Amino acid sequence: MGRVIGVGLIGHGFMGRAHSLAWRNITLFTDSPLTPVLKAVAGRREDAVREFAVRFGFERYYTDYRLMIKDPGIEVIDNVTPNYMHKEPTIEAIEAGKHVIVEKPPALNAEEAYEMYKAAERAGVVNMVAFNYRFVPAIVLAKQLISSGRLGRIYHFRAFYLQQSLANPNAPLTWRLKREYAGFGTLADLGSHIIDLARYLIGEINEVNGVLYTFNRSRLNPATGLSEEVNVDEGFTAMVKFSNGATGILEASKLATGHFNSLIIEVNGSEGSIRFNLERVNELEVYLTSDGELSGFRRILVTQRTHPFIRFWWPPGHVLGWEHTFTHELYHFLTRLNEGRGVGPEAADFKDGWRVMSIIEAIAKSSREGDWVNVP
Repeated sequence: MGRVIGVGLIGHGFMGRAHSLAWRNITLFTDSPLTPVLKAVAGRREDAVREFAVRFGFERYYTDYRLMIKDPGIEVIDNVTPNYMHKEPTIEAIEAGKHVIVEKPPALNAEEAYEMYKAAERAGVVNMVAFNYRFVPAIVLAKQLISSGRLGRIYHFRAFYLQQSLANPNAPLTWRLKREYAGFGTLADLGSHIIDLARYLIGEINEVNGVLYTFNRSRLNPATGLSEEVNVDEGFTAMVKFSNGATGILEASKLATGHFNSLIIEVNGSEGSIRFNLERVNELEVYLTSDGELSGFRRILVTQRTHPFIRFWWPPGHVLGWEHTFTHELYHFLTRLNEGRGVGPEAADFKDGWRVMSIIEAIAKSSREGDWVNVP
């Protein structure tokens, strides 16, 4: 391990736990050139943020993130707050000279994402949007197969991200179902992941034709006991065209009864295909025409020492989980920070985040207009 680098976390919910565990695992398991130290965490409720700081080993806590940003012992700000809190704290951190990470989706809309991208570019700080599925070992292996030409010319990309969390009409209203807090609904929450993976694996998307839907127009707010409007989408389906000529289908829904967290990807090329399902996160199915009479989809267990990131963990054949992806992406961030260069193309930077939000807005526009829309 190299020199110590102070980390400040804004937010302490679901993603706060995932990121905090990952920061600690970097020191325990990887050969990171920098040693992250959890200097401080910021949250609005003092009792909750104090308890979180103690549980995850932060040296101190703040109830005002602005005070934490001013802390000279902190070089990296990791923003894991809800969508509406991404832009302002992140830009303030950038202007204070901090390197920055922000959870996905990067902002409420493309305009905010562009402001964040340009602010980071002007300041010259290392920046990353935490699209952690880029760091699933099987996804990295898939990228290697595609980039090496093993699949030949790429024809099709399909991605489906399906959950059942809103299938029950009595499921309560949350901030994710209000436009002012979330920007978009499932399109941003789950759709941002598969849009990012489409760009990472295949290339830029330049045209879309999509439909958004909301079946449950109101839900009960447990805080007030009143029924309130749901003013974002519960899901979407889109056809996309890539700049390299490939075509794609993207779908995300939180109304998919029976699916807890199914992220399913398939890529078809002239010489092979790949399939992946997040619920079998350690596996990649591969079909290569070069196998001749033995051709057929093969199940690759992506747990060998030669596979991406596996050297940090357990003996070959021992499986990894969803939480390990956060360690991988933060390790990559620190490695690039130590080298003084950006996180791309392996990870998503703020420019990538802006492109994802631009595609999201184009899909929403297409749904309103009922036609193909060019991505600006």
